[in-house]
Amino acid sequence: MDITEKSAYLKGLYEGFGIDASKPEGKLISELVNLVSEMAEKINNLEVECHELRDYCEELDQDLGDIEEFLYDDEEYEEYEEDDEDDELEGTEYYEVTCPSCGEVVCFDESVDPEHIKCPACGQYFDCTCDPENCDNCDRDCKKDEE
Repeated sequence: MDITEKSAYLKGLYEGFGIDASKPEGKLISELVNLVSEMAEKINNLEVECHELRDYCEELDQDLGDIEEFLYDDEEYEEYEEDDEDDELEGTEYYEVTCPSCGEVVCFDESVDPEHIKCPACGQYFDCTCDPENCDNCDRDCKKDEE
């Protein structure tokens, strides 16, 4: 028995008892039965809408899957992903430096100018090149780096 049928059953019980709706108790029970009927109808409509939306979402998901299949042949797509990963890693050397302002570790490759690095955390620009002539101004221990 669904909620609409239960609501109708309650309404039938109310009418079968012959409760006088002119008295306060009867009026209260009558209004409650009507409220339950309205709520049951709205809940039933929401359930129907929910099922329709679920079906529509499943159709959209299937359509999207068909489009992906059409656009990306599985084997070609996997090869494309593997090639991208190989190209990105092959021949690229990455460097890590610590930002002197905030202490964040910054990673970059050779395409970035080491004299003008911008920290993504604090936004400050800094130079990570070592000038042997100005080693007194540098807080880096070059002797440790050479070893």
